[in-house]
Amino acid sequence: MTAATPAAPRPSTGPIALAVVRARSWKVPIALSVFALGAVVLFIGFAAKGRTDFRFSQSSDFFRIPDLTVAAGPVAVVLAIVAVVMAAASWAIVVRGRRVHPWFTAVFAAVFMAGFLTWAAAGEQLPFTALLLGAVTLSVPLVFGALGGVIGERAGVVNVAIEGQLLGGAFCSALVASATGSMTLGLVAAAVAGVLVSFILAAFAIKYLVDQVIVGVVINVLVTGLTNFGYTSILSADPEHLNRRMTLPNLPIPLLSDIPIIGPVLFDHTIIVYIAYVAVAAVWFGLFHTRWGLRVRAVGEHPQAADTVGIDVNRTRFWNVSLAGAIAGLGGAFFTLGSVGIFTEQMTAGQGYIALAAVIFGRWDPIRATLAALLFGFATNLQNILGIIGSPVPSEFLLMLPYVVTIFAVAGLVGKSRAPAADGKPYVK
Repeated sequence: MTAATPAAPRPSTGPIALAVVRARSWKVPIALSVFALGAVVLFIGFAAKGRTDFRFSQSSDFFRIPDLTVAAGPVAVVLAIVAVVMAAASWAIVVRGRRVHPWFTAVFAAVFMAGFLTWAAAGEQLPFTALLLGAVTLSVPLVFGALGGVIGERAGVVNVAIEGQLLGGAFCSALVASATGSMTLGLVAAAVAGVLVSFILAAFAIKYLVDQVIVGVVINVLVTGLTNFGYTSILSADPEHLNRRMTLPNLPIPLLSDIPIIGPVLFDHTIIVYIAYVAVAAVWFGLFHTRWGLRVRAVGEHPQAADTVGIDVNRTRFWNVSLAGAIAGLGGAFFTLGSVGIFTEQMTAGQGYIALAAVIFGRWDPIRATLAALLFGFATNLQNILGIIGSPVPSEFLLMLPYVVTIFAVAGLVGKSRAPAADGKPYVK
């Protein structure tokens, strides 16, 4: 007679529920609390006097939206209280083990910004349409740069060289457009310049396995030096023929451009802005709904698996880094042909790095990266508008504003995000 083997314990099916420990991120509540505290200090501690006049319409609009005039002090105080309540609610949400929804953060941002604008423009007239129009315009090179960054990093290559691609595109577009008299050729030259810069990045990062971040920084310094030399020795030597002031004309879309607020902001721009609209839609559709996009994401997520099914990983990376450079180069043309009209030394002023921040803030998604670029463009234009209307905000803070927003957005609101698994990792077959 054999001894009975003890039966394995059965899993408990009683009423006692298993405790589930959820990872909690306190970034958003902390960030919202900081801004709510700032709202209390500014809007209540330094209460504004007078009335703020928001102007929504322009003389060319199809119909007019009445201006909105509010008492700056009371309205700012009410919005500060709302911000405090929302910040407290975000803590309650996280304590319950839930995630603060991005829409909640967006509403908080709108409340804070409405209060800040009301407080900062007290006693003045704030041109709301001009504020949004400038935001869209200033974000265009950031959008192109962010799209280039998304494509490169989705393919597994960290594109720190966006600054160099923008600057090279700006230089070549001004030179070629001035020399030939054709702004179309200037746009083509900008794209080619971006490709040439990306060739250097691709060669060192993919072929010779050099650290991609270091290569990107070195390329930015190299392009800055080359364009500075070209400006002083070539463009400045004959500015009438090699650096003429040439800007693309606005192409208002009939009927749509006459709609108040939306019309001037979205449908009365140069061809570069419309190309940006198309580029955003094309990159999003291509990445997530085509075979090309599937291959790009495959080599950025799991290059070994992509190699086993016959995808040439390094070749795919090389050509997509080149495509990313062409898109970023077009963004450089905006600085010359779409805005200033001529090339000046270091005119990109670090916008490539802000575009890279938009890629991270947008979690490597074309649509989200575009929205992040719009946020940074809004911060830059807000600095300009507040300076023009004579806001009490110190000028030093206004100069810091775009970069403060960039740091806060990436460090405070991006939350937990994951880059493509093979991003920045060279692949050896």
